[in-house]
Amino acid sequence: MAAHVRTSACVGLALVAAVTAGCSGSGSPTSKSPPAPGASSSSQAAGAQNNAAPTESNPPGDIPDNQVYVPFHGTGFTVKVPEGWARTQRDGTTAFTDKLNTVRIQTASEPAAPTVASVTNTVVPRLRTQVPKFAVPKVSEATRHTGRVVLLTYQGDSPKDPVTGKVVRDAFERYAFHRSGHEVDVTLSGPVNADNVDPWRIISDSFTWR
Repeated sequence: MAAHVRTSACVGLALVAAVTAGCSGSGSPTSKSPPAPGASSSSQAAGAQNNAAPTESNPPGDIPDNQVYVPFHGTGFTVKVPEGWARTQRDGTTAFTDKLNTVRIQTASEPAAPTVASVTNTVVPRLRTQVPKFAVPKVSEATRHTGRVVLLTYQGDSPKDPVTGKVVRDAFERYAFHRSGHEVDVTLSGPVNADNVDPWRIISDSFTWR
């Protein structure tokens, strides 16, 4: 009888221990694993790419700030022009062109120095017949390194691109330099929306007589 009681007690204790262990395992809170280091780095890298500054580019017609200029020696004068631009020469006119910009240098024998009145009365009417959609001419005196010059600014359409067929609206600055019956006209042109104030100043200010 005593042996039977001990056996029943042992079986009961074993069942209680099993139930207790099962309840303890099912009731324990589920632990969360820390995020993988690789996933965290990928998220940070993606965020850095999204916040990166956009690549800058020059608007169409803008001459780069790092453009190099080299001297062009004409008859009795020197003027700096952009290095690497294509050069053409025809009928006493030398032109340097790159994409949408042009530097045109024209020489002539003129006994009298140009004035605001003479450019207004002779040059402006001539350009009206030569430049497509010639508009907003303005003639004034300006001072450059070499001294006083007559400046003519205006707008006009560029020649049609032989490949794309596109026409660009250009802005022009024409500087008339004169000394001892010798006149040199330096005309700078590029798209009206381009910011070429500094490059054009470098070129026009570099003109010197020799």
